[in-house]
Amino acid sequence: MKLYTYWRSSAAYRVRIGLSLKGQPYESVPVHLLRDGGEQLKENYAKVNPQRQVPSMELDDGTILTQSLAILEYLDETYPEPPLLPSEPVDRARVRALSQVIACDIHPINNLNVLNYLINDMKVDPDNKVIWYRNTIEKGFPALEELLTRSTKTGIFCHGDTPTLADVLLVPQVYNARRFDVDLSSFPTICRIEAACLALDSFRAAMPEASSRRPQNLIRE
Repeated sequence: MKLYTYWRSSAAYRVRIGLSLKGQPYESVPVHLLRDGGEQLKENYAKVNPQRQVPSMELDDGTILTQSLAILEYLDETYPEPPLLPSEPVDRARVRALSQVIACDIHPINNLNVLNYLINDMKVDPDNKVIWYRNTIEKGFPALEELLTRSTKTGIFCHGDTPTLADVLLVPQVYNARRFDVDLSSFPTICRIEAACLALDSFRAAMPEASSRRPQNLIRE
């Protein structure tokens, strides 16, 4: 497998965690989202992913998968151990819902495309861009914190005592919140779960700071 990735992309970070949890080797193909105006925008990468986003995953037969949640569910169905989704339907629904709070409600309005649009098209001051980012977290995390805190299903991790898809989504979003100096003191359960995840080798191996995941090569036109 090849994973087209950028070291600090939260969506790519999710997939790296999933691959690490599953113990699946892969070839990392760095796509630099900032250099030369963004490598993801070059025509050569558009042939891989017409959305011009990361991650993309190329299977051994040449099939290209896109969208981090779809890739993670593919991995879970293809490599079922350890599972990212619980066996009971109601529990699977809960884990998917927690994941989608991040993937559907928080991340889409603070990703790179939106931030670039604010700066380049709307001419938003860089300081106000940071305010925008922090605001999306500060509005999204309270509900997530309550969903985690009030449920008896929450354990060491978002659901029970083994990592699930929800943890795979949570850790990169908290990483980005810290990058933008979001005050996380109001979210003790989120922070506790993040710490539990980062105590695991599989999560640490996927971190942006892992030198083997930093961009080294460029995809060129």
